[in-house]
Amino acid sequence: MKKFVQVIAKFEEDGRIIPLQVLWEDGRVFDIDRVLDMRPGVSLKVGGQGIRYTCRIQNKEVCLYYEEPKWFVEGKER
Repeated sequence: MKKFVQVIAKFEEDGRIIPLQVLWEDGRVFDIDRVLDMRPGVSLKVGGQGIRYTCRIQNKEVCLYYEEPKWFVEGKER
């Protein structure tokens, strides 16, 4: 399922959006250590499409999606 999250991002002069932090609903804040890749992409696990950011967060590779106007990650099924 899509897990919608708040994101702190930087907007570059050329229009690129660079995510900096992910804010979880329970108040935790995760710094994005590095954006490894940024391209149009589709989430095959939960559906949806937009810009897929492959990020390194706490030594883990995480796909973060910007599906205008919202951000989401691929949540675990319950």
